[in-house]
Amino acid sequence: MASQEHLDKMQLRQNYRNLWHTDLMGTIQADAPYCCLACWCGPCVSYLLRKRALYNDMSRYVCCAGYMPCSGRCGESRCPELCLATEVFLCFGNSVASTRFMLQDEFNIQTTRCDNCIIGFMFCLQQIACIFSIVAMIVGSGEIQEASQLLSCLAELVYCTVCACMQTQHKVEMDKRDGMFGPQPVMAVPPIQQMSRIDQAIPPSVGYPPQGYGQPYGYPPQAQGYPAAGYPPPAYPPSNYPPSGYPK
Repeated sequence: MASQEHLDKMQLRQNYRNLWHTDLMGTIQADAPYCCLACWCGPCVSYLLRKRALYNDMSRYVCCAGYMPCSGRCGESRCPELCLATEVFLCFGNSVASTRFMLQDEFNIQTTRCDNCIIGFMFCLQQIACIFSIVAMIVGSGEIQEASQLLSCLAELVYCTVCACMQTQHKVEMDKRDGMFGPQPVMAVPPIQQMSRIDQAIPPSVGYPPQGYGQPYGYPPQAQGYPAAGYPPPAYPPSNYPPSGYPK
C-alpha cells in the first residue's frame, strides 16, 4: 500500500505545472558560493535546508520526510534534531531527495527533462562503476581493476556535483518562497482620465490622437454656398429638349 502511494505521488509530480526558479545547469550562475559550500559540506547544508523547508518547526520533522518505509518509526518526535543529523550523515542521498520531494509537493514543481537527464546520468554512471568493480573482482585483471577505479572516481565526482547543484536549486527556491529577491517593481501611476459629459458635443480622447470624431449638432454640415451657385442651371430643361423626331 505504501509503495503504491509513493508511485502515485511520483506520477502526480510529472503533471505539476510550476518549474524550479533555476534548473540544475543554472545553479552555479544563480548562487556560486552556496554551490561550493554544498559541494564541500553537503550534509551540513542538507541539515539546514531540511530545517528551513520545515519553516524551522522541528516538531514537523519525520525521517526522510515520510518518503521511506522507516519514516515515523525512528523516534523522531523525541529528538528530531539528532534524528535529522543522523539522516543527513548516514543517508545523505535520501536526505537531499526527500527535501526535493517536499518542495515539489508543496509548490507543485515539476522536474524538467534536462534535470531528469542529469539525475539519470548520475545513477547510470554509478551502476556502471559498480558493475565494473564486480567484474574486476571476479576476473582479477589489473586493467579492469584500474578502469573500475577510474569509473568509481568519476561517478563520485558527478554524484557530489549533482547533489550540490540540487541543494543550491532548493535554496534558491526557498529564497523565492521567503521573498529574498528584493522588492517588487513599483507599478506606474496610470494617466489621468476624463469622463465625457452630456453637454459635450465631442467625447474626450483618452490615449488616442485627436481626430475629427463627432460632428456638431445640425448634421449634415452646411457648407458655405450650399447648394452650389448656378445649380440648377437657368432655363431648365433646355429649349432643344427633347430632340426633334422623338416620338411623342
